Amino acid sequence: MKFMKKKLLRVLVLAFVLIMALLVAVPFFLEAKIGELIRNNVNNNVNATLDFSEARLSLIRSFPNAQLRMEEVTLTTKAPFEGDTLFATKTLDLTLGLGELFKGPGEAIGLKNLAVDGAYVYVQVNEDEVASYEIGKESGGEVVEEESAESGFTLDLQSYAITNSQVVYDDRAAKVYMSVSDIQHSGRGDLSATTSELETRTNALVSFALDSTYYLHETRIGLDALIGIDLKEDTYTFLKNEALINQLPLVFNGFVKVNEDNQEVDISFKTPSSDFKNFLAVLPEQYSGNIQNVSTTGDFKVEGAFTGMVDEMHIPKFSIGLYSDNASFKYPDLPKSVSQVYIDTKINNSTGRAEDTFVNIDKLSFTIDKDVFNMVAKITDLMGNTKVNAHVDGNMDLANLSQAYPMPQDLDVSGILKADITTAFDMASVENGQYENTTTSGNLALNNFEYRSEEIAHPVQLQRVDMAFNPTTVKVKRLQGSTGQTDFAINGTLDNLLGFLFNDEEVKGGFTMTSNTFALDDFMVEETDTAEGEMQDLEIRPASEEAIRIPSFLDVGIKAIANTVLYDNIKLTDVRGDLRIKDQRAILSNMSSSLFNGKVVFNGVVSTQGETPDFAMKLDMSQLGIGETFKSLEMFQALVPIAQVFQGTMDTELELSGNLTNDFTPELTTLAGKALALVQTEKLDSDNAPLLSAFNGKLDFVDLEKLNIKDLKTALSFENGLVKVKPFSLQYEDIGITVDGGHSFDRQMNYNVVMRVPTKYLGKEVNNLIAQIDDKELDGLTVPVTAQIGGTYSSPDISTDLTSGVKNLTAQLVEVQKEKLINQGTDRAKDFLGNILDTNTSEKDSLKAESDGDGIKEVLGGILGNGTTATADSTATDSSANDTKDPIKETARGILGGLLGKKKDTVN
Repeated sequence: MKFMKKKLLRVLVLAFVLIMALLVAVPFFLEAKIGELIRNNVNNNVNATLDFSEARLSLIRSFPNAQLRMEEVTLTTKAPFEGDTLFATKTLDLTLGLGELFKGPGEAIGLKNLAVDGAYVYVQVNEDEVASYEIGKESGGEVVEEESAESGFTLDLQSYAITNSQVVYDDRAAKVYMSVSDIQHSGRGDLSATTSELETRTNALVSFALDSTYYLHETRIGLDALIGIDLKEDTYTFLKNEALINQLPLVFNGFVKVNEDNQEVDISFKTPSSDFKNFLAVLPEQYSGNIQNVSTTGDFKVEGAFTGMVDEMHIPKFSIGLYSDNASFKYPDLPKSVSQVYIDTKINNSTGRAEDTFVNIDKLSFTIDKDVFNMVAKITDLMGNTKVNAHVDGNMDLANLSQAYPMPQDLDVSGILKADITTAFDMASVENGQYENTTTSGNLALNNFEYRSEEIAHPVQLQRVDMAFNPTTVKVKRLQGSTGQTDFAINGTLDNLLGFLFNDEEVKGGFTMTSNTFALDDFMVEETDTAEGEMQDLEIRPASEEAIRIPSFLDVGIKAIANTVLYDNIKLTDVRGDLRIKDQRAILSNMSSSLFNGKVVFNGVVSTQGETPDFAMKLDMSQLGIGETFKSLEMFQALVPIAQVFQGTMDTELELSGNLTNDFTPELTTLAGKALALVQTEKLDSDNAPLLSAFNGKLDFVDLEKLNIKDLKTALSFENGLVKVKPFSLQYEDIGITVDGGHSFDRQMNYNVVMRVPTKYLGKEVNNLIAQIDDKELDGLTVPVTAQIGGTYSSPDISTDLTSGVKNLTAQLVEVQKEKLINQGTDRAKDFLGNILDTNTSEKDSLKAESDGDGIKEVLGGILGNGTTATADSTATDSSANDTKDPIKETARGILGGLLGKKKDTVN
């Protein structure tokens, strides 16, 4: 007996081990099969493609059932939504009976449990009213229908769960958009039975928009529902249900019956209590705050019903009412209460046609201290040609709002508001621009208004605002305010306000603005993300993250008058002109101002139409102080850096265009244009001019501080960071100077300077020779001296060329004397030329003539020919034995000495 027990125990243990081994091993053989089976079953029955990255089967986790986990599941649609994702999820868990694993292709698979995590469902309806969820394949006859009934899936669900998921419905034909996100939903019940009860729990965030207007935005909803299901009658009954919309509780009951051509609806709902906290609960929590400890009096009730048929032509008839009678509430941490709250609002549809929906706000009123606000309105044809008739009146101390109700932290306002406005219009007239069919009248006044926010540099204060409304325009009688250093007063008219509010049309108008001081920095928030040292020599500012944009909906003209305008370190006075804002462009016309003790007139345009803002300007500047201009204008420093040495005024005509950085500062490397300048100055500031000091060190006979720059005229053009200067002339005593070339915006120079130096600066020898020649043609003789200027303005690099001057002077003197001597006899000419080219002179007297003599010989060779040159050389050899100094020869040596030596004796 004992042996038999041991044997039985061994058999049981062995059987258990075998069963466990099978439970572990079988999934390895079946999971590929079951995965392909599900894939094929779905793809054969829908006009879409199911796919997943992995399918794992377990017989232990849900024993005695099997659990299949599919990861990265996607269901993509076909035409007309080719390649769009209808459904995607991170994981999909299916619980199946063990027998389902051994079914063949085409056999239905029964599902007991389903769990989805991280799902995303995107349902589209295109402009042709085709829906992306219509993926079922059409059957071709009874045989196909019978086969399809035995294939696909059968539901034997006991429970299901959907977590961390989102469903989006985008109907572009009806202009309806709805998103249900952060879905946490579960259901439990036997859905395989003909009649059953399904217990569900739901939490989610709902957003709903109609025609681009959001009516719900991430509104929290909750629903605990017990639903009776009758699959035979296709009827779903709400047995025990509680909903939570924001913090508002609702209970409802009724049923939905699905017929072949329509659905029958009969549902009613109401608030379970009449506490006025129900009203605060309707508002999103981020606006109403914590209402648990709010003290209230009076009541607030919500009740309604949906009844009737739903088909392609009808919606359910419904009636929704919101009521409150002489209620009040007070937040415990705020000093004031809101009292005498009256609400009587109805939303109804009595025909079942969507266009017949209407809203009546018969009374909406509340009081804070002695401030009373009232509103009545009737909105009809809500889903058709909506008609609005409304009246608003009240006196309100805006500071009381934040003392009675929890306002957003970034909203800090104060001031006295008085309004009495009536409006009546229909949307068809607004959409068609038929504003003569609309009526708006009344007045709005705002006194001592103040608004503070982190998004603006300084609080905005409006001392007085008076506005009058009529059917076509809003007249701004007076708008007087200030912010920071800025004060302003505005009056004018604003047209097409209804078209802007309801039809996305432009706001049109015309205004006059006056200001004593207008500081542009008052309207800019300081950027803190720019690292120190980021600015280089040109201080080209890096682009901020988001560019300032001129609003596309504005079409307004502004006549501006300002005594003082401040921008950065620039002060403009007596500013007048016209500004037109249209199509994301600001057009400046006839603008004038006093600047740096001079006058500026400019016209131009600033545009933000493209990805990068740009501008184009024409400026006429007269009598501008050069020193102030150079110190204050970065652009001027780049265009005319040499101007820092001038003391005086200038007149300039300037045309320029280029890109703007995101804070509307010109981007220097993109500037293009031209300028014509007249400098009116007689003095240079050499202390700020390393260029002048370097130039004077190269030429001892020139002191550029004495340069005559009175009425200096110059023209330049610039593009791609390069400035090209047209040739212009200067005068230093009796030395004429011509300058041309250019520089880059980073102040790299490339200039040519040519000076016509009179011979009197070249020494006594040159002048003695000229005296011996005794020719009036030599009275105005000059030597061209060239200089190349490179480097930068702070570290210039200057090189001069005297050799070419020597050649030119020698050629001129030889040519003149040769002609005279030829007339006296050939022998005398040879003697003269030979003496000039005598090569036996001392090294000191010749001043290293080896380097320059070749140039002189070339000149003589060109004048006399090869034979003459040879004779001259022979003559020079013979004359070397003669100890008597020839004055002509000495004079030729003196020429070179005068040009290349450091000492220059001026002949008076």
